[in-house]
Amino acid sequence: MSSPQSDAPDVTTWPSVAVIIPVLNEERHLADVVARVLAQDYPSRFQLALALGPSTDATDSIAHDLAVADDRVILVPNPTGLIPKALNLALAATDSEVVVRCDGHAELPDGYLRAGVAALLRLEASAVGGVMAAVGQTDFEVAVATAMTSTIGVGAAAFHVGGEEQEALTAYLGIYLRSALESVGGYDETYLRAEDWEMNHRIREAGGRIWFIPDLRVTYRPRSSLQRLAAQYFYYGRWRRQVMRDHPETVSLRYLAPPTALVGIAGGTAIGVAGVLGTALSGGDSTLAKLGIVGFAAPLGYAAIVGYASVKNGKGLPSATRKVLPAVYATMHMAWGYGFITSPRDLRAQAASGTIRG
Repeated sequence: MSSPQSDAPDVTTWPSVAVIIPVLNEERHLADVVARVLAQDYPSRFQLALALGPSTDATDSIAHDLAVADDRVILVPNPTGLIPKALNLALAATDSEVVVRCDGHAELPDGYLRAGVAALLRLEASAVGGVMAAVGQTDFEVAVATAMTSTIGVGAAAFHVGGEEQEALTAYLGIYLRSALESVGGYDETYLRAEDWEMNHRIREAGGRIWFIPDLRVTYRPRSSLQRLAAQYFYYGRWRRQVMRDHPETVSLRYLAPPTALVGIAGGTAIGVAGVLGTALSGGDSTLAKLGIVGFAAPLGYAAIVGYASVKNGKGLPSATRKVLPAVYATMHMAWGYGFITSPRDLRAQAASGTIRG
């Protein structure tokens, strides 16, 4: 990461910082994530609040040991295990001027706090964020990381694929002025996913400015199985539909692409099968045969796009990674699309009542 720019604040004026992390079943990554935060060379006071959900692994024990070893670590009980509740509880348990969100799957690079706060003050922004630099460890995770950093996988959002420093709609994780968070009431706890995007939208509606800073690159650890990846993207799609219901002005072709692809593939396959069966039953009706060809064009076209992207983006990757890459792309697209299409209208009411957990 590059050094803070020359117009960064003097060390005597740097604001205090709190890093807040929602934690649930993170025994694999938590110690590394916390170590990266505590190793930050930040020239003012900072706290690290871990909002602990009801983990079923060794996460709580690891967190307790980390708090004993460093008094900057604050443990905050979060019995619900829900992310927006965790973030609000951690926010309330700290008293810093700047709040930095982190996740149990994210590892902050050296200099992240210093560079991020410098950019926040230089730009007089409400929040800044950088690149979600997905890095896999297994062959499957490498495939997911490849898909998550490509336009065919996630669109052209700068926090996924990079870009110039610019004003943005949202910030990955986010480095916030506490005043900006508190002015909009913090995270909406009826948003079990997309809570950061929705809150950032409210900050911008209130006149705040959010900036993308390409030098801020946070290592993100992708899901480790196709099943977990499908669940992740299903909930992404489900809650993105809710954001569009509440804020229709945010409708984007990027978010409509997965459900459109799913409908096209399902509909085209059904038409293609009907055409083939009709042709067979009618003794070779050419009209029905043409119908079958037209129907299958959609799924075959999608397969061709995914295949091309997998070959192009898989260059130089291990063979095992290249083999699974098409399935990763398809899972991300179809799970998102299915979540979007099946998103219930009373999703937030269900979340508020505790009927659903994701």
